[in-house]
Amino acid sequence: MADGILVKQLNAWFGVTHVLKDVDLSVTPGGLTAIIGPSGCGKSTFVRCLNRMHEVIPGARATGTVLLEGDDLYAQDPVVIRRRVGMVFQKANPFPTMSVFDNAVAGIRLAGVRNRARLREAAERALRQAALWDEVKDQLGRSGASLSGGQQQRLCIARALAVEPSVLLMDEPCSALDPIATAKIEELMLDLRRHLTIVIVTHNMQQAARVSEWTAFFLMGELIEMGVTKELFTTPRDSRTEAYITGRFG
Repeated sequence: MADGILVKQLNAWFGVTHVLKDVDLSVTPGGLTAIIGPSGCGKSTFVRCLNRMHEVIPGARATGTVLLEGDDLYAQDPVVIRRRVGMVFQKANPFPTMSVFDNAVAGIRLAGVRNRARLREAAERALRQAALWDEVKDQLGRSGASLSGGQQQRLCIARALAVEPSVLLMDEPCSALDPIATAKIEELMLDLRRHLTIVIVTHNMQQAARVSEWTAFFLMGELIEMGVTKELFTTPRDSRTEAYITGRFG
């Protein structure tokens, strides 16, 4: 079941550098929200704050409130949070010494699942959800690192889905992929958003327009504007949003 996220007065730092400033934002349960903005505006930091990944960086910290269906994420064990809020990174990062199968079930193994039948069931379910099963079902023992770039990214999505999160964060998941692999990932997003809450960081405004229902525009660590994607791209309320989406800066 998809969960909604409510962010209140979120601030984040790298050392003394203030990278997110008083962000208030609501992510609707179910569907897909895109985060756009120029490089260095705080997009990736924002999504990493949603599953407590920001704080693992030495010298990084965050303050404020992040609620997942009313639960304060900063008052809970980060390991538990990351099972509820999965993440896929910009560069596909399958574990290179593990097989496709072992990559797919790595998360639920860490959660303590050892039963072979349950692992097989979870692997097939997650690989099907990631639209990868038909391509790898006869090669589950091969190295995950031997797959193509697009397949590796879908394997990482499967790994995140195997623990059955309610939210999936995707940080520039297509930036290293060719157009064909990108199209497959976008098709997958459109399918997954029916069952999950998805937040995607993208530098590609056309991609945001294609896949998202809501879009948030960040600039210099601040949330400038958020709204229904079609409305934000056609009739933005803030002149800075209009300047960015029309290419006057970025």
